[in-house]
Formats: sequence, C-alpha cells, structure tokens
Amino acid sequence: MRRFLLPFYLVLSGCVPSAPSDMPSRAQTTSIDGNLPAVKVFTAPRPTPSYRANSDIARDFLDLAFNLESGRSLPTLTRFEGPISVRVTGRPSAGLGSDLNRLLHRLRTEAHINIRQNQADTANITIEAVSRKEIRAMLPQAACFVAPNVSSLAQYRLARRTSLVNWTGLKERKRLSIFLPNDASPQEVRDCLHEELAQALGPLNDLYRLSDSVFNDDNVHTVLTGFDMLILRAYYDPSLHNGMQKSEVAKRISPILSRINPRGKQFAPRRLTRTPRSWINAIQRALGPGANQKERIRAAHQAMQIAVAMGWNDHRRAFSHYAMGRLNMSVDLKKAREHFSIAARLYGQDPSTRLHAAYAASQLASFHIAEGNGEAALEQIGPHLDTAGRHENAALMSTLMLQRAEALDLTGRSSEARSIRMDSLGWARYGFGPDWAVRAKVREISSLSPLKRGRS
Repeated sequence: MRRFLLPFYLVLSGCVPSAPSDMPSRAQTTSIDGNLPAVKVFTAPRPTPSYRANSDIARDFLDLAFNLESGRSLPTLTRFEGPISVRVTGRPSAGLGSDLNRLLHRLRTEAHINIRQNQADTANITIEAVSRKEIRAMLPQAACFVAPNVSSLAQYRLARRTSLVNWTGLKERKRLSIFLPNDASPQEVRDCLHEELAQALGPLNDLYRLSDSVFNDDNVHTVLTGFDMLILRAYYDPSLHNGMQKSEVAKRISPILSRINPRGKQFAPRRLTRTPRSWINAIQRALGPGANQKERIRAAHQAMQIAVAMGWNDHRRAFSHYAMGRLNMSVDLKKAREHFSIAARLYGQDPSTRLHAAYAASQLASFHIAEGNGEAALEQIGPHLDTAGRHENAALMSTLMLQRAEALDLTGRSSEARSIRMDSLGWARYGFGPDWAVRAKVREISSLSPLKRGRS
C-alpha cells in the first residue's frame, strides 16, 4: 500500500524561511484572479532506463518477489497466468480513465504484459474509486491499497480479518481489487494507480535501497520507472510460473535478465547493503503520522546515525539528511539548510537520483529566494525542470516553475516571471488538485520573496 510518508513536494508547505513575525499578509503576496487555466497532462512517457548491473537486479528481484513490506517471507511466486483484464468501478475522478489507458499501454509495450481494460464482472483486477475516508477506515495509514480475492471494498470489509485476503496463502493470482481515492489530486490518484497496479501484477515488497523505483516507501518516484518495467517484464517471463520457490527462481532470473536487459552487463555491481529495520522504523517515525515534533527530530537523528554507522553514502544517507532538513525548517533554519545541502551533494553523485536531487534543489532555492538572491535560485532550479517533467511529477514541476518566477522577479525579469507563473498553473492543477490548493501554493512560494514581504 502507498503509505502517508510525507511526499517530498509537500515539504515547502508551511516552511517559509523567515521568522513567524515576517509572514506576509494575503494582500502582500502574488494572487491569481479569475479562472485558472485548464489542467495540463503528460503525453508521451520518457522513462529513464535502469543504470543497475544485472547481478544487482537479480538480487533486487528476489527480495521484491519473495517478501512482504512487513518483512514476512512469501513461500512461492504468484502471478496472473494468461491475458489480464482490468475494470473500473465506484466513482472515479475525471482523469483516472486517461491515466489508466496510458499505464496499460506502457505495461503492454515496455513490460510485455498482456493486459487490457473491460467492464466485465469477471475482470481479474477491479479498480474501485472511493473516498479517502473510506480507505482510511480500512487502513488508517494508507492512501490506497490492493487486496487479493475480492472484487469490491464491501467484500474486503467482510473478509479483511480472514485468511482470504492473506497474501502468504495465495497460490495464484486470479482476482483482486485496488482501492484508489476519488477525492485526491489527479497526481495522487495516478501515483496510487501506478504503485498499486504494479504490486497487483508483480512484487509486493518495497526496498529502500532502490533509488529508481516506485517499489520504495520514500514516495519519490510517482510513475513506474524503466527499472520497474524491467522487473515486471522479468516477473512475467515464460520461464517463470506460479508455485516456484525462491531457489528455483534464483536459478532462472540471471539468464532472464541477460536476455531481456543486455545493457545490464555493462554496469559494475554495487551490492548495496540491506536496509536494517531500525533505520526504516526511524524514518517512518520521523515522517509518518502520530509523532510530535521532538519525537520526529529524534527519530530522524537516529536514522542519520544509523546511516553513518552503516557506512552509506547513497540515497538512503541523503534521505536521512533530507528528513533532518525538513524537520528542522520550523526550529533551526541554519541546520535545515546544512542538511539539505548535504542531501543535494549526495544525490548529485548518482544519475539514478536526479529526481531526488531536484527536490533538494527546490529546498535550497527557497533559501536563495528568501535572501533576495535570484541568480543563485535560478542556478539551483535550472537543471531540474526537465527532470521533473521526465518523471511526470507535476507537483514538483509547478513548484520549481513558481520558484523560478520569483527568482526572475528578483532579477528584474518581470515579463518572463509572469509568463512562467501562468504556465505553471495548469501543472499545479494536476499536481495539487482543487483551485484553492493551487492558489495556496502560489501564495506560499510568493511569500518567500523579500519583494513580496515589503523588504528592500
């Protein structure tokens, strides 16, 4: 299930780099009057291919396929056999149909899975659109989830405490349901669709060591990546079948990857260490629901200490610093900036973490804007706009564009600023949803600038 670990693109919210007494009034910030432009949507996908060695991918495949997120092991491989049908029920939001069509096309062309949509009651996969309140009544910490052997939320409600919906007892996937929110932003609905359909079809586990995958609870990647499609293609390779044990799959996965991913032979293995449960628990405590500010900071500090002790210099160490930066925004801006800078440096070392680096750059750009340093902000933002677009992250892209507009205003390029600000709004509508949320995001980023705070 997609958890409520705080998404990267929401970190700026309520975290303006200025003292509370300097918070601008609504009249001092940029306002968007009248109707907002139409929602913008992504068209042609541009997935980034995997930069991983096949030997590393083979290990990732086995860990993803034979474990649950909880750490429990799965006895055998399970998947659908034959053509797979998908139907949509409930009260779907306006954009779900087009996003589903695009995703199914990608699954057919990139993962070579025979999957199509119909509305028959006998469909293998039912996608039911319900309210967030209904989802949280079943799983309080989930934004969306998938369950086996049911075709509706009503059926799941009756069976949720029985073995019927227990993944460990599954022998073959024939029928399951995905429950998506219908009252969230278009991007959140699409993000849920990608992750839950991927898990409905293939691996059920998430691994924090994966930097380029939606099979990771950090919620950085929001659409299926090249690596994810490769994993799903291997999962449905003809040489695998239901009921295979881990040892049997281990003997076949390397030849499969050599055949379907010849580029994986050119990369040196990295053999990243496993992620200890203590680090996972600390990160979830720091960024998940249920803890107060002091407890969050203490947990983030613990995660960072574990990352250092493990000798990590990868995205997990960077994520630990990013969490510390995020949580210090309300108590120690200098410390927050230091942690964001370390995260940006670590993310910048690996091509598979360009999207992560874009988030860190957005945080650092907010400090430059608050200081009135438009040129430095533009330098931070510039390389990352295309990254946000490539990864189809409208929330991040609109945030970067709005920051760019404020930076352009600071450098006296007001005409360019107005143009990019207006251009950002269609993406913000997809990323953040209702008009009030879009206007709030515009005001929030506008309030960073000293020009909008009445300062010299």
